[in-house]
Parts: sequence; structure tokens; C-alpha cells
Amino acid sequence: MESKRPDDRGGEPVDRHPDPPQHTPGTFGPPPTQPPGTPPGTPGGTIPGAPPAPAYPAPPPHPAYGPPHPYAAPSPAAPGPYGTPEVLGTATRPGAPPPEPAPREPLRPLAAALLNLTGLGLGYVLIKAWLPAALCWAATAGLLLVALPADVDGVPGGALLGYLAVLVLAAADAARRALRAPIGWRLRAPLAAALGIVLLAVPASGALAYDAAKDEAVEDMLLDRLSKADRIVEDQGGRPFAATKNQYGTALDIYRGLLDDHADSRAADRVPGRLDAYYKSVAAPYTEKQYCEAVEPLKYLRTLPGTVGKERLGRLASWPDSRLADSLHACGMTSLGTTKGGSDLRELLETFPGSAAADKVVPGIRAAIDDRTAELRGADPCTAAGELRAIRATTVSLPAGAGAPLGTKAADAVESGTYACGVDQFEDGRYSEAARTLDGFADTYRASGKRERARTIAIAAEVAAVRPQAGGGLPAQRGPGSGQDFVVRNDGPGAVEILFTGPATGSVKLGACAGCTTYSTRAEGKSKACKASGRSYPQKTLRLPPGEYHFLYKRDTAAIGSSGLVRNHSDGATVQSGYRYTDCAYVVSGGLGDFAPRS
Repeated sequence: MESKRPDDRGGEPVDRHPDPPQHTPGTFGPPPTQPPGTPPGTPGGTIPGAPPAPAYPAPPPHPAYGPPHPYAAPSPAAPGPYGTPEVLGTATRPGAPPPEPAPREPLRPLAAALLNLTGLGLGYVLIKAWLPAALCWAATAGLLLVALPADVDGVPGGALLGYLAVLVLAAADAARRALRAPIGWRLRAPLAAALGIVLLAVPASGALAYDAAKDEAVEDMLLDRLSKADRIVEDQGGRPFAATKNQYGTALDIYRGLLDDHADSRAADRVPGRLDAYYKSVAAPYTEKQYCEAVEPLKYLRTLPGTVGKERLGRLASWPDSRLADSLHACGMTSLGTTKGGSDLRELLETFPGSAAADKVVPGIRAAIDDRTAELRGADPCTAAGELRAIRATTVSLPAGAGAPLGTKAADAVESGTYACGVDQFEDGRYSEAARTLDGFADTYRASGKRERARTIAIAAEVAAVRPQAGGGLPAQRGPGSGQDFVVRNDGPGAVEILFTGPATGSVKLGACAGCTTYSTRAEGKSKACKASGRSYPQKTLRLPPGEYHFLYKRDTAAIGSSGLVRNHSDGATVQSGYRYTDCAYVVSGGLGDFAPRS
């Protein structure tokens, strides 16, 4: 190829074969033009007045194949027609060796590792590794999403271990990368390492803040638990203790759990005040003077030192004692005269023997005996008599002979009450009850001056039970002994007892009649009873004052045989002066025979 260009001196163009262009390494732009007449290989042109440029040896030719031979870079070329070219950088030819690594800085890997341990990915930012930095940010954001807001369970262990593993791997990776990558900011490695140490305070302070938030969440949870127990206690007001005992136990378990498991919490600090309210709620019947209802809840409160702890309860440990003693005394005295009253007073003397309430027991019982004794003269002596018997049983059951001073007084009161009750029963027309009561009196109090009188009334009551006209009034205290002869005989198998009441009251027993049998009809009995010649009938003669009498025949059924069913027979008769009466008792199918007076 030929090129034509004007001569530097402005002459006509001439044909020339230009030399191959020479390119100096490290320069940009077209190579300098060889002026005419300049020997090949002479760089640059000739400037008028300038000294001649030194000649450089021509570079060796490139081989036909393979990389060019290296050669030493020539000295800077002389300025061309456009001035001295500007050096922008070093161009690397294909096949040139890689650039040298960044200067070694021993603290650079440490700084990158420390900055990544902050969880902010700053180690990667230091060396401008943006993708790994973004991954660190995503891991930290994920942890925050899991951890916040702080709750009582805290961060799941798996998430926390995974995050720590990411931090450790990120720190190791950043340190590896920083061995060859220079710091991309105007920051020296020592300063970056110091900054990493300082920024480690960020995760540390965050962990502390999170722990504080978690602790606060725990405190809130414990306070909610405390409030739940408080509501349980409040809801039991006014209900019977038997229906609320389980609920009170649930609230107590919550209080005790706070003291046992969270002793340093704010909720546990408030438990002593709550226990004070708890005790007052349980003992509400005592405050309302419902002493019998207060006994069981107060007993329950006395068991709490063994479960909650005496030291924790403090003064509350003994708080129920005096109240329980007062309740046992008040309830025992209120129910004195019943079996329950005796148990309360007995428990009082056994549990609190030295208490002021225990000192009131004996005087209180003595006063109760006097009150019931006075009631024997009232409209309902039987009730008073029953209470006196129960009071006596109470005095006997008191521990350590505490009721001994009341023994005689209580026994005398019971004796008087039994007699008064029997008489009242007779007067009220309850003849069978009166007979049992007064018979029992006569059998029990054999030395009593009222024994014979009780026996007389009992006989009259037994007759009146089957013949009510015999109970018009209390019988006179007079037995047989003067008056008209009244002979009674027995013509029947088995013994017979004859009870009578009227101007005189008494009873007589006749033995069994040997060889006597029963009669098929009453008519047969009347015609044949007590008339068999040569037979000896058991008999007795009574001397009865004239008047209206009522009789009751009580046959011994054991001697009747297999029939075994014999109905007692009652009858009445008028005894007049100047007559002698005979009465024959016999047995017929369905009853006993009548008696017939004889002159």
C-alpha cells in the first residue's frame, strides 16, 4: 500500500514506501510520523533548531508464529508533532502474566472476620463482596423475624445455633477473601480491625437487650399468673368452703409455684400480700361470726405451713390458731346437747389446752346443765332431758378428766330429766312411750326416791296404751292392800301377768297351770274355765278399794306352743263394797278369757 502525504516543508507530494508503524508500549494514539529523509527506525520528526534525536536500535522482527519476543521498553520517545503523549496505564498484552496480589497486610483478614462477626456483613463490605454481604443481612433479618418480639420462650435453639454457624462461616470466608483482596475504602487494616472489635458490642448489646426484653416478658407472664390466682380467690367469696376447697387449692398451687420456681420475680415479691388476702377469704365465715362453718376452713389454713413453709408464711403460720379455738368453743357450746357439740369441745381441749377458749369449757357446760334443768319444768321436758343426756356424755368424753367436776351434776340432771319426760309423755297421751321411759327409769335408778312412783305410772301407762280410758289422769300412788277381795286364777298354759289400775294400781303374776289347755271358743271358756275338779289353779287374792278398774292380761307366749301368737287382753270392772270377786284367765282361739265377779 502506498500513502501520499505533503512534505513537511510544504512541497509537492512524493511517492514513498513507508516503514512499518512502530508502537511504543505505554503510549496511546498513532505512532509518530517519520519525516522524509529520516533513516528507518528513527523515531519522531526533525524539529528545526532542535538537536538530533539519538538513534535506537530497531526491534527484532516478530516470528511468524507464537508470542512476540519480549524486549526492554525504550526510553520515553521524543515529543511528536502533537506534544508529549499522556501515559494512562499499562496495557497487558495477551499471554502476559497475572497482576501481582495486593500488598500483604496481616490485620486485613482479622478485620474482615471481626466485622462479619457483628452480624452486619461489614467484613464483606470492607472488601466490596456485595453478594455475600447481602446473604449476611438476610440471615440477620431472618433471626430478627424469629426472635422479635421477645417472648418467654426466647429464640428457638435451632435458629440460634444456625445463625451462629452462619456468622462463624461468614467470618472465616471473609478472612480468606481478604488475604488477596485489598480494602476498597480509604481505611487502613488496623483501623478496620479496631472498628470490628468496637462493633462487636452491637450483637453483645443486642443480646443483652433481648435478654432484658425476654425477662420482662417472663415477668408479665408471671404477673398474669398471679392475677389469675387472685381472681380465683375473689370468686369464692360467699360460697361454702366444701364447694370452694379445690379452687382455693388451685390458687395456692399458683402462689407456691411462684415462690418455688420464680423467687426473684416481681410476682413472687407480691405473693406475701396475696396470701394475707387468701387467708382472710378462706376465714370469711369466722369474720361473719358463723363459727361452726368456720371450723373446717380454719383447720385447712393450719395445714398450710407444712406445704407452703412456715418461714414464708411468717405471722400467718399461727394466724388461724386463736380463731379456730374460738370457733370450736362457740360451735361446741351452740351445739352442746348433741353429739357434735361434744366433739368440738373435745377437740378444743385436745388441740388448744392452754387457750382462753379452753378455760371457758367447764363453766359453759355447767351453765348449760342449769339451763336445761330449769327447762324440765317447762312445756317440753323430754327435749331438755335428751340434751342433758348428751351433755353428760360430753362431760364423760372430755380429755384428761376435764369434765370430772361436772359428773355428779350432770348425772343428777339426767335422772330428773328422765322422770320428768316420762310423766309428760303420760299426760300427753303417749302411753307406750311413757311406759318405756318410766320402766327404764325404775330399772336404772333403783335408789331413787321416785322409783316406786315411776313404776306405778308405768303400769297405768301400759294399761292405758290398750285401754285409753285408763289414762284419764296420773294414777294415785296406792297399791292393793285394803278393800274387797279380788281373786285371780290362771287356767291356761304359760304364766300370765295381770296389770290393773284404778283407785289402786299394781300388777300380779300367776304361774303356769299344769295340764291346762286352750279353749276353742269364748263360750266354752266361760263355762269350763277354772272349774275342773281336782285341779289346782295358780291363784292370788288382791284386796282392792272400791272403784272403777282397768285390767291388762299379758300371757307368756313361749309356753303356748307352735301357735305362738297370743293377743293381750284388756277389760274393765267396777269393784263395789260387800262383794268378793273372782277372775279366771284362760286362753281361747283369738284372745284371753274375761273375768266374772262373784259374791
